[in-house]
Amino acid sequence: MTPGAATIRGRRGAGPRRRAAARRRRLAVLTIAGVGLLAVAIILAMPLFRKAVSEFNLPLSYSDVIREQAVEKHLDPALIAAVIYAETKFVSRPSSAGAQGLMQILPGTAEFLARRSGATTFTISDLATPSVNISYGSYYLRYLLDRYDGREVLALAAYNGGETNVDKWLAHARSEGRPLRISQIPFPQTRAYVARVLHAQQNYRHTYPSELGYS
Repeated sequence: MTPGAATIRGRRGAGPRRRAAARRRRLAVLTIAGVGLLAVAIILAMPLFRKAVSEFNLPLSYSDVIREQAVEKHLDPALIAAVIYAETKFVSRPSSAGAQGLMQILPGTAEFLARRSGATTFTISDLATPSVNISYGSYYLRYLLDRYDGREVLALAAYNGGETNVDKWLAHARSEGRPLRISQIPFPQTRAYVARVLHAQQNYRHTYPSELGYS
């Protein structure tokens, strides 16, 4: 074999190797670019993903009605939303005890509120209407807050456990010279309910500031 022939074959072999190397470099660049684009897409989608998760875990409906009732009854809109969340998670249904609608109002309580508010055309079936139910539930919250000097823990305990029980617990706490704290509520269900509502209230303020009228 002559030196010239070896050189020619070497040159012929170098061409495919260079092309293969170039293809590998292009593939590496495309891979890096693809990973970069995917990372950017994930970062951009994260707020939407977090919002979707928040809305799934912390639903909100009828925000216009909630804002309206909050203004009319001088309530924190997040408190109304939190009570609805704790009662029904915004899925209206009757309870085994006969409570009705989004805010789970008992017929007897609704009739008391109707008399107190001067309503003349109210019927129990009206509680199935979300706007009516939220109106009556908000009125009841306002009534309880006024009754217990604005103390949310006591108002929420009464919303769940009844005024008679709260009055008894409060009298016992006062006889011992102490306030009635959440941890000292005798009924486990009511104790958990109050804690759940107060926690949800903070979450609603943080998650839905514009929907609930904070911004």
